[in-house]
Parts: sequence; structure tokens; C-alpha cells
Amino acid sequence: MNPPNVTPWPPPGLSAPARRALAGAGIESVRQLAAHTEQEVLALHGLGPKAMGPLRAALTEAGLIFAGETP
Repeated sequence: MNPPNVTPWPPPGLSAPARRALAGAGIESVRQLAAHTEQEVLALHGLGPKAMGPLRAALTEAGLIFAGETP
């Protein structure tokens, strides 16, 4: 269980294939997600455009953005 004030991981609404793709790439937290570009994440097998909504929401909740993006 996540401590209070911590963004849940994996984000709610993320499909099982997307969760497996992130885990397979070693992305196990929102901070690790923020270390990747959106294009890198979309290139993962099992992760498509539909997954970007929950992932972006998790980043926003944590005050983070994808690598290479400007705030």
C-alpha cells in the first residue's frame, strides 16, 4: 500500500498489458516514468495511446512531466 500523498503506481485505469510493458522496462514508479520520453514509453510493446491518459495523470499528480518536455 502507498503511503499518504504518494501517487499510486501503477496508475488506476491502466490496462494489464500496459502494466506488464512498464514492469518489463523496469519502470516501477512515477519518478522512473518521468525519466523517459513519451515516445520511449509509446514504443513499449503493449502500451498504446490509450495508456497515455492515466500515465499523464499520474505524472501531473506527482508534479512531474515526461523527459524532454517543457513545463
